[in-house]
Amino acid sequence: MGERGDDSRPIDAFLDALWLDQGASEHTLSAYRHDLTAWQARLVERDAGLFEPGAEALPEWLDERRRAGYQLRSNARLLSSLRRFYRWALAEELCDADPLVEVRLPRVHARLPDSLDEAEVERLLEAPDIDAPLGLRDRAMLELLYACGLRVSELVGLRQDSINLRQGVVRVLGKGDKERLVPMGEEAQRWIERYLRGGRGQLMDDIRQAPLFPGRRDGFMTRQTFWYRIKHYARLAGIDKPLSPHTLRHAFATHLLNHGANLRVVQLLLGHSDLSTTQIYTHVAQARLEALHAEHHPRG
Repeated sequence: MGERGDDSRPIDAFLDALWLDQGASEHTLSAYRHDLTAWQARLVERDAGLFEPGAEALPEWLDERRRAGYQLRSNARLLSSLRRFYRWALAEELCDADPLVEVRLPRVHARLPDSLDEAEVERLLEAPDIDAPLGLRDRAMLELLYACGLRVSELVGLRQDSINLRQGVVRVLGKGDKERLVPMGEEAQRWIERYLRGGRGQLMDDIRQAPLFPGRRDGFMTRQTFWYRIKHYARLAGIDKPLSPHTLRHAFATHLLNHGANLRVVQLLLGHSDLSTTQIYTHVAQARLEALHAEHHPRG
């Protein structure tokens, strides 16, 4: 399937998807762009296409980089960037097969995403002006996002009938249209009830419309709009850490583990189909176990 060799549009589209769907930071996006642009430039020099690079193109380049003194971690990151790009390209039907399927990835340890501590989360949640309908909506959204560990795309896609206040759960449609039930917790449930009694009706011309958290014209809010709202409230709360659309999702997982949850529970709540995806949080759980051991063991 042919894109012109030096056409950057597939790379731009991939980076947009990475930011919107998975909450990649600016630093991560810059690293991906650097790797993918360098890979594309090398292919152009060899009259190869981005989606038809040839079986030996990457192994040869990795060998050259090793001889030039690049560290294992650098090559591993490069290969990880390209693998992720081609998986996305396959899903988008931009190519017929993954050209890197036979290339082995060096083993490196995953890095835990940036997160917020519990005091910072409290400041962020308290930032909206709850006397205004928009502020009440945003407070309810932030509370639900943190209480349930939702992806931003899952949050803005919630319908009014996704919430069951009697059972205290939210029905979430995740990746691959997989549905899961996630408990809200009393605090988030209280804010959702307050929002439904007041703010939602003031924001919608017709409250029978589906979106739980409407954007403009009673329609579903976009992920970009809510991300801008998060950044606005972070500034109000005096939080100057790097943030991503997944920041509260990472805080949700980290804080659960800090308070004794196990990885399997966190996996189910996050909607990860494979426990290996959740294992970026392993060292959080390990640190918790070490702290408990030190506190309770007679020789700790």
